[in-house]
Amino acid sequence: MIDRPRLLPNVPLARAAGLALGVLADAVLGDPRRGHPVAVFGSLAARLERRWWADRRGPGVAYAGALVGGAVAGGMLLERATAARPLAHPGDRGGHVDGARGTSLAAEGAAMAASLRAGDVAAGRERLPHLCGRDPSALDADGLARAALESVAENTADAVVAPLVWGALAGVPGLLGHRAVNTLDAMVGHRSARHERFGWASARADDVAGVVPARVSALVTAACAPFVGGRPGDALRAWRRDAPAHPSPNAGPVEASFAGALGLRLGGRTVYPYGVQDRPVLGDGRAPTVADLPRAVRLSRLVSATTAALAVLVVSAWGPC
Repeated sequence: MIDRPRLLPNVPLARAAGLALGVLADAVLGDPRRGHPVAVFGSLAARLERRWWADRRGPGVAYAGALVGGAVAGGMLLERATAARPLAHPGDRGGHVDGARGTSLAAEGAAMAASLRAGDVAAGRERLPHLCGRDPSALDADGLARAALESVAENTADAVVAPLVWGALAGVPGLLGHRAVNTLDAMVGHRSARHERFGWASARADDVAGVVPARVSALVTAACAPFVGGRPGDALRAWRRDAPAHPSPNAGPVEASFAGALGLRLGGRTVYPYGVQDRPVLGDGRAPTVADLPRAVRLSRLVSATTAALAVLVVSAWGPC
């Protein structure tokens, strides 16, 4: 008896289809209200942090390694489980690319802009924690707009471009691994008294994982600058000149390119619950106002859509096997 060959999907095309399905699902459905994979992972990570915490780097390395390794292993099992099912294979990928939260990010930025344009500063202060971890209590309308704008820029790279890049490069394992690293950085990677040492590994892992996506984001931002009234050369110049002074190796290029593309000046005094940072100036335009936030949201949407299209095209043509 002759064995029938197993019907295996074309891996690059399946990966491209998964990317496209995930972006479409995010655009149509947005983030799920319950049972979001990131929330489930975050809950597990919080419980493990309470058990493993110690004011040393070693336990933090083990903590990050266990959680990120588990996420990557889970992605590998999912890919293996669907490898012989051509219809399920891209659907599995697409379900995890839906973790690219472009729709929700743009919606939060637009909602902040609407509150501030209506003069409701109190509502803007309540909404800011949805976008970033800054202290909103002392910020006026323009200060809230600047904080939201910088967060939209940074999260365009972290929450949208990075999942697309890692999904294109490494499929579901890459997607889940990046999302795990990014979530751990948000939870324990900041410079608080509790996590200065324990969160070191999570913060450094996020820096490494974000190197390529941040620079892809900056390049695409420059290309999209004319659609928001800017010039690509201004975005590239701000990136090259100002980004190296930023304390984050990855937020710097993205925020600087947004500043140049929008003709604005970002950075300056930044207040967090755990302390104050004097951020370097990015760009050489005017200070941002409430009226600039919708432009930033539009730029974020353009960068997200352009990166998604590029990822699908590149993987379709030259995708890894």
